Amino acid sequence: MTQVTYENAGVSREVSENAKDSIKAFARTTHSKNVLKETGLFSGFYALDFKKFKRPVLASSIDGVGTKVKIAQMMGVYDSIGRDLVNHCVNDIMVCGAEPLFFLDYLAADKLHVNVIEEIVKGISVACKDAGCALIGGETAEMPGVYAPDNFDVAGSIVGVVEFDEIIDGKQIKPGDCLIGVASNGLHTNGYSLVRKVFFEKSDYSVTTPLEETQSTLGEELLRVHLSYHRLIGKIKSSEGLHGIAHITGGGIVDNTSRLLREGLDLQIDWSAWEIQPIFKIIQKEGNISDSEMRDVFNLGVGLVLIVDTNTAESFLGACRNLDEQAFVIGSIINK
Repeated sequence: MTQVTYENAGVSREVSENAKDSIKAFARTTHSKNVLKETGLFSGFYALDFKKFKRPVLASSIDGVGTKVKIAQMMGVYDSIGRDLVNHCVNDIMVCGAEPLFFLDYLAADKLHVNVIEEIVKGISVACKDAGCALIGGETAEMPGVYAPDNFDVAGSIVGVVEFDEIIDGKQIKPGDCLIGVASNGLHTNGYSLVRKVFFEKSDYSVTTPLEETQSTLGEELLRVHLSYHRLIGKIKSSEGLHGIAHITGGGIVDNTSRLLREGLDLQIDWSAWEIQPIFKIIQKEGNISDSEMRDVFNLGVGLVLIVDTNTAESFLGACRNLDEQAFVIGSIINK
């Protein structure tokens, strides 16, 4: 009778340990004096300096990159989705006024491949360093029978801190406030299930298909890294006249910005106020997709929406320009 082992059940402990060693090496590059122990214990330890705050509040978020992982597989490029993961989470807590403290990742697959894990975690560590955020732990899981062959997923969670009185929650938003759109650089991390259906099922595109409109291949365009707005938000979050910030992810501009509005307020968006990026036009044309569906699924070239007092709009536009961020007025707040 053949002896049953974890290895022939589909799980390699050796590969798992090698992957963990690689993760530890990348994680160390993100550590500051606040990280108390080496990655590898049962918990990550982060010392918070409470003397800096009168009433510190922890802010947290967890997310993934959705089916963008399939594009990464098709391209054989994996570091970008690591950066996507961190940047998405960083933006989510920073729009509420928080500063990132630490990050944890989760990678699961039917079978772990060390080279793939190394590339993903390399991207995670680069983005963490850019945001001043420590990668202090995570999990790798090999789960044959749960994931189909050659399939994997990646997720991450982030914790930040904000002074209680400095939380950006939209309470000051009022009719007449100006909506400023800050440009994305493409799809970021949303809408990829629809995109894959349009290009790879409905049409005969491949990731190597050149797109004349973007001067890149389709794969390169779809793998553009989700922008981090860490520098911009850090610069403007305490500015007078800022009433709210929305991170435009799944659900598009309307759904995400509406989260900040109290009862009785609404958005008035001028959809002609900016030039829609070519990739969205290509998606809409190839998929024969309605305007309303495009607006519900994609960011359409707007990664953040700043809600500001109309009298301060020019100063916020100037702050964006100073940091080489494209920004444009896209509408206003009105009464319902």
